Amino acid sequence: MNTQVLTSYQWTLVALSFLISVTGAFVALTAATRIQQNSAHRTINILAAGVALGGVGVWAMHFVGMLALDLDVASSFSMIETGVSLAVAVLAASLALGFVAKAPDSPPRMLGAGALLGTSVAFMHYLGMYGMKFGGYIQWNYGVVAISLVIAVVAATAALWLAFNSASLARRAGAALVMAVAVCAMHYTGMAAAEFVCTTPNRTAIPQGFGYISSFNLPSLVIIAAFAMVLLISLDQFLQRSMTTPPNTIKTRR
Repeated sequence: MNTQVLTSYQWTLVALSFLISVTGAFVALTAATRIQQNSAHRTINILAAGVALGGVGVWAMHFVGMLALDLDVASSFSMIETGVSLAVAVLAASLALGFVAKAPDSPPRMLGAGALLGTSVAFMHYLGMYGMKFGGYIQWNYGVVAISLVIAVVAATAALWLAFNSASLARRAGAALVMAVAVCAMHYTGMAAAEFVCTTPNRTAIPQGFGYISSFNLPSLVIIAAFAMVLLISLDQFLQRSMTTPPNTIKTRR
């Protein structure tokens, strides 16, 4: 039996993964600028930025990127690992943003939060890959894994710095592009570290198990979840802006 698994990428989905990462990063940067502006909604803004950055910019990008990978063997995803990886990404991003927001000009605080966020992003990535089920196993190139971890930490530190130094719309858009490039670089470097080995003679058999969802059904779930998160966060930010904008006063003549 041939154990080699042929791999290729659907470049339309690779492009979509980048677009999702840019969208999540831009919404996260917008929410992050409000963390220090409005103490009454500080916790909400930290969570909103964490969901946008961790949930959309990293997690949703990761799974769309996984779906962009074409294997000549059927696969499924465990929803347990998938759900836990989402929680880890959102929690780490929220904690890191909240920690930096207290003193964004402190280099030690920025570096510490970047290390936390980067390590958590890498953990999310490899946990998500562990949740991928197919008739075989993955052999890892640990040197490339280490490179992906370095990229994750550097990218996370840069993302945190940009989050609190991108006030204008143009700068936020540019920062979102930089963040998306960094996140995608980490993801696809991590994918390059994996060699898929097939151990089943029936490559078309979809792995079954508790909480498994086939790779055919996962795309709609991830994309819907990503844009639902973006929509809810955007609505929250719009409502906050409406509540903090003073109403127009109409002068009347007596």
